[in-house]
Amino acid sequence: MKAIRRFSVRTVLPEPIAALGDLASNLRWSWHAPTRDLFEQIDPQRWAKVRNDPVRLLSALSPQELADLAANPEFVSRVATAKDDLDTYLTAPRWYQAWAEQVEGGAPRAIAYFSPEFGITEVLPQYSGGLGILAGDHLKTASDLGVPIVGVGLFYKTGYFKQSLNRDGWQQETYPVLDPDGLPIFLLREADGTPSVVTLDLPGGRELHAHVWRAQIGRVPLLLLDSDVPENDEAARNVTNRLYGGGGEQRLQQEMLLGMGGVRALRLWSRLTGAPAPDVYHTNEGHAGFLGVERIHELTTGQGLPFAAALEAVRAATVFTTHTPVPAGIDRFTTELVELHFGGEQAVDGVPVDRLLELGAEDYPGGEAGIFNMAVMGLRLAQRANGVSQLHGVVSRGMFDGLWPGFDDNEVPITSITNGVHAGTWVDPRVYELADKYLGTTDVERENAWERINEVPRDAIWSTKRDLREQLVVEARRRMRSSWKKRGASPAELGWVDDVLDPDVLTIGFARRVPTYKRLTLMLRDPQRLKRLLLDPKRPIQLVIAGKSHPADETGKQLIQQMVRFADDPEIRHRIVFLPNYDIAMAQYLYPGCDVWLNNPLRPFEACGTSGMKAALNGGLNLSILDGWWDEWFDGENGWAIPTADGVEDPNRRDDLEAAALYDLIENSVAPRFYDRDAEGIPQNWVSMITHTLSTLGPKVLASRMVRDYTTTLYGPAARAGWALNGSTFDGARELAAYKARVRAAWDGVVVDHVESSGVSDSPQVGETLHVRAYVSLGELSPDDVDVQVVHGLAHDSDDLSDVESESLDFVESYEGGRHQFAGDFALARTGSFGYTVRILPRHAGLASPSELGLVANA
Repeated sequence: MKAIRRFSVRTVLPEPIAALGDLASNLRWSWHAPTRDLFEQIDPQRWAKVRNDPVRLLSALSPQELADLAANPEFVSRVATAKDDLDTYLTAPRWYQAWAEQVEGGAPRAIAYFSPEFGITEVLPQYSGGLGILAGDHLKTASDLGVPIVGVGLFYKTGYFKQSLNRDGWQQETYPVLDPDGLPIFLLREADGTPSVVTLDLPGGRELHAHVWRAQIGRVPLLLLDSDVPENDEAARNVTNRLYGGGGEQRLQQEMLLGMGGVRALRLWSRLTGAPAPDVYHTNEGHAGFLGVERIHELTTGQGLPFAAALEAVRAATVFTTHTPVPAGIDRFTTELVELHFGGEQAVDGVPVDRLLELGAEDYPGGEAGIFNMAVMGLRLAQRANGVSQLHGVVSRGMFDGLWPGFDDNEVPITSITNGVHAGTWVDPRVYELADKYLGTTDVERENAWERINEVPRDAIWSTKRDLREQLVVEARRRMRSSWKKRGASPAELGWVDDVLDPDVLTIGFARRVPTYKRLTLMLRDPQRLKRLLLDPKRPIQLVIAGKSHPADETGKQLIQQMVRFADDPEIRHRIVFLPNYDIAMAQYLYPGCDVWLNNPLRPFEACGTSGMKAALNGGLNLSILDGWWDEWFDGENGWAIPTADGVEDPNRRDDLEAAALYDLIENSVAPRFYDRDAEGIPQNWVSMITHTLSTLGPKVLASRMVRDYTTTLYGPAARAGWALNGSTFDGARELAAYKARVRAAWDGVVVDHVESSGVSDSPQVGETLHVRAYVSLGELSPDDVDVQVVHGLAHDSDDLSDVESESLDFVESYEGGRHQFAGDFALARTGSFGYTVRILPRHAGLASPSELGLVANA
């Protein structure tokens, strides 16, 4: 018999311990060890059984058990102490408040952070991989720093999926239905108690309604829109059924709900709570790009702005982060599908569908007609954009350079902020205990203790690392036993699992999503050589591997099956394991327990790749292709760089070469150093690499560094740019839109007519002054509308310039016919082949970069 309806009944806590409800409902517990310890103390066995979920633990306690806890003075005191600590955390000034007081021009009161997924804790499975984990770390760190962020996402009824294996090693997906009433989230309600509703129009006269759930991430609220509501028809209810599920129309409607519905959810949140409207809108990848459409709609209908002025007002306060180094990773829809949802009777007031289609059009060389590109729209709707590592910034500038024709890639206005990771989530408690014992602090960053890592005794570092390895071995055996039971094995067949892995063997970890470019099976290119490494009698290695393939990716599933079948070999299965259902809970054992973190993507397709950062904070060394973050922070002593076969066009040949380089490094460098022990059994050179990694990489890989970078270089400037345009009458937005329209219309008449130079000898030397005089035609534009620059740098045989610098020339005088003279001097500051040119760019105080309009007139 099946229930026709189900719901969770929340526990009523006795007054002396009522604060347990507040502690359980604020997800700070997911990274705050003392709060987790408090819940574990209630019943350690049941705590393990509910997989460290405070809400489920409290629901599992009987009224008598709760009464007993409430009658225990010591426990009541611990609850009160924990609640006081949480209250202080939520209210005391932190880094952001100090920064906001002194930053010139003011700081944003609120920042909206939109993402299709958020990886906060395994208890709230609303993530699939790196994008969501990064978003979760961003919110947690914003909370720690006091940055006033509010997160916006979707609530997926079945999350991503749970992964298991069948007997043949083929990935199986299941979609357990989540009961939001049993999760640490709360429904936004109106004053009369009814659920608050966000509504969007859909084609055919249909409507998409959504409730809004709130998760509290420390100081940061996270709003999650949920379409599984009775007012919707079946198709609309399923819009938020699965993360990255469904076809093109469902995905488009998900992204409409995330972007447009997300803005409406923010307005709802402000109305219900009095929270300030955001000054900055951050789009984490292109999925939420329609938030700009909703904000333009608000300004055109509510403030009477024309579309062009509303677009400028929206752009100024919007930040766009791209995480995708491959075009195939970008969401793209047919223009017909977009027109169906935004044209005709579906037209959004104030947003003509033709103007919307222009925002996402691939109208540049190499683009495809009839396609609406979400990343392209994201870039056109944001005045500030970034990639997530220095190398990814380079890749992104080349990938999207068609949007800024006439500019070299290094001038494309996409900057870089390298990702970081939230230490409180990913650093094992044993590492913190080590820091507390020998450095006197668990807050290594605030105490600036990175440089004192060498004060920790080496034997203590080595024994702690051994403990972490053993912890991983125990967890891996538990998971292997569970996996094999699901694959159909009987308990009698699984005695060998007790010998899987060895806490004293060099342990290499590899865990990530399984798209082709991440090359899960590169290590299998020479199976016999890998076997020899695994089974080496003196210097063996062991591999712990995990990863999910998208349910629709048959190639990825084949790669997993190939790996599983190799690991199933009785000869080596004690040295290599594939652990299904990679998630946050597994990762918190994997990163600390591995000595080496392996990453071998096809360069340069790894945007950042933060798993190696998490390993590094736990004393792990990286063995990686020079891609993503490793490309900028590998220094020769914090791990190993796998050589790449750049320029080899045959992909099989390239894989063979890079796999051979990987085997060579493990056999000749990694394993010998790990097993090179002194008289006390300590690998001194290995521990030196650990301490070097912690002291040099530690400060860099933290999400606190990342969020501070976002705040100071993107959020602050975006807020101030928005304020400059969004006065009471939006005169700034109107004026900037009029300027851009005037410049675009007149740009065909902008020409560098003639350039003269003087002042240097026939054999110029460093320090001589070059005088440049440029005569230009500006047509209908005035000298104040443009920036005439001399651009100089190293000149190559092809006359191409590199390593360039630019300096503005001064206006001198005007002539008839729209001609003008500009001039300036600059000193020769470097030797070698020198070249220069002159160019004309638009100039306006409202432009974030001189290349923003994509207009340039070169000599």
